[in-house]
Parts: sequence; C-alpha cells; structure tokens
Amino acid sequence: MTDRELDAAGVLDPALRDAYRHCRRLNARHGRTYFLATRLLPARRRPAVHALYGFARWADDIVDDLGGPADPAARRRALDGLRRELESGLATGVSGEPVVRALAHTAAEHRIDHRHFTDFLASMYADLEVTDYPTYADLARYMHGSAAVIGLQMLPVLGTVVPRAEAAPRAAALGVAFQLTNFLRDVGEDLDRGRVYLPADLLAAHGVDRELLCWSRESGRRDRRVGTALAAAAALTREVYREALPGLAMLDPVSRPCVRTACVLYGGILDAVADDGYRVLHRRARVSRRRRAVLAADGLTRVAAARLTARRTGRRTPAAT
Repeated sequence: MTDRELDAAGVLDPALRDAYRHCRRLNARHGRTYFLATRLLPARRRPAVHALYGFARWADDIVDDLGGPADPAARRRALDGLRRELESGLATGVSGEPVVRALAHTAAEHRIDHRHFTDFLASMYADLEVTDYPTYADLARYMHGSAAVIGLQMLPVLGTVVPRAEAAPRAAALGVAFQLTNFLRDVGEDLDRGRVYLPADLLAAHGVDRELLCWSRESGRRDRRVGTALAAAAALTREVYREALPGLAMLDPVSRPCVRTACVLYGGILDAVADDGYRVLHRRARVSRRRRAVLAADGLTRVAAARLTARRTGRRTPAAT
C-alpha cells in the first residue's frame, strides 16, 4: 500500500496502515486480475478492496492450499480460529491478525453487513466436506457464500448511482460469474483437491462424470465428451455475465473502469479456455501479458474520462492513479 493511498483513505494509525499494506501484498501476490483492476479505482478506495480480498484469500488458502496440512481436522481448526478472530475483530474493531484488523476497519468505514462475512465462512466450511454438486441449484447455494457475497461486500466501497438494493443482485451475479470462470479454468486443480465444482447434471447431459474427468486428468488424454461439457459450462457462465453487466451503469462512474476491466479480463479467461480447446484438465489457460497491458491502458483512458466528466459537472472525484 502506498502512503498516498492510505492518506487518501484517511488511514493514519501506524499499525492499521501496516495491516492494510499486508493485505495489499496478498492481493499483488495471489490476485493478479483483481490487483490490476483495483489500480483503476480512486486511491482512497483501494485499501478497502485489498482488505476484502486479503480476508477472502486467507480463508481460501486454509481450505485449498495443496501445500498446507492435508488433515481435514487441522484445516477445520484453522478455520475455527479465523472465525473466532473475525467475530472478535468485527465486534471490537481490533485484532492481532493484520488481515482481520484491516477488514474490521473496512467493514466499519463502509458499513458492510457482517452477514456477508458469516455467509462466506459457511461456504468455506462446506469445502471441508462437500466434494461435488448434483445440480446448478446446489452449486448456486454454495456460490452465494463463496462468490455472491464478495460482490455485495464490494458494492459499498465502489459506490452506486442508484439505491444500493437495486444494484445488489447485479453485483452478486458478477461475483458468481467470476467464480464460475475460475471453476472452469481450475477444473484440473480442483480435481487434485478431490472436488468437482461443475454441476453433475450438466456433466451427465454430455456423458461425463467424475470418473471420466479423473481418467482424463491422470492419463493426460482427451475425450470429446469432456470438451463438449466444458463448452456448456462456459456458455452457462457467459449467461451469468449477461445478467450481471447491466450493473456497471449502476456504479459510481469512477468505479466503472475498474469493474469493466475485471469483467473483460475474466471474459478473456473464458476465451483463452475455448481457444485452447478446453484443455483445462491438462494445463491452465491464461490471458497474455500483452492483452492485460492493452486492457490496463483502456482502463486508464476510461478513468481519465470519468475524472474529466466529474470536474465538468462539479462532482468531487478522488485521484485514481
């Protein structure tokens, strides 16, 4: 976290500034797409986004890190510890854990409903036990806590030009769309963790089951049915993006370049998966650095336009770079 961003956000306490810097490092290290998009936000809004991401990253690492303790009981104890620290931090506003300290401050500053954090942890607990989802409806219940609430947490930070309740369904849908994109990109890695996040009924409609996915992953061989099923999953994901995209116009104009860039980057992941022939069981699809640079430049152009419009209309817009 740069001093300028923290100053702009009004974060003056040295320990709290260090906590936000810690969250920023997590975002920079693990969330390249989010980190790039966050750079397009006004400076004063970036620390809160890093705090929200840092907390989600920490919890996700507890349940997903292949290099961490494999014992489910150990993971549960770690998640229990995080839950207790979160409850205490949200109640008191202080914590010895940097991520929780920054999160508690962000939640208070932006009046973020604490239920969103509780629902998120409920889905993290589900990951300790649930290994597949029979239908999309089953998966959607999981994604409410693991993804939709991330969009809802972000909404007060991004700001809206309509009542927040009107924008909330679109924000939730965008969180789901991002996660569905990750599920498709990470099918192979999730199998290594013993999980399948693609609905079983969608797979079965194309003659695919967990056994076939595991065979393809382990043998390195392809099966036409798998590619067809993954293409169907991509089509489903694009439908969710279409549901979410009208929400862009509901956001504060200075936040739109950030969210638009994230949408295009994640859409680019879907494109990369398709261009690679849906070989996600064997290798990870990536958006090229050149493509990221082009999108970042476009985002900066949109930021400049939003700032110019704000000055012309007399609306206060914090610096965005």
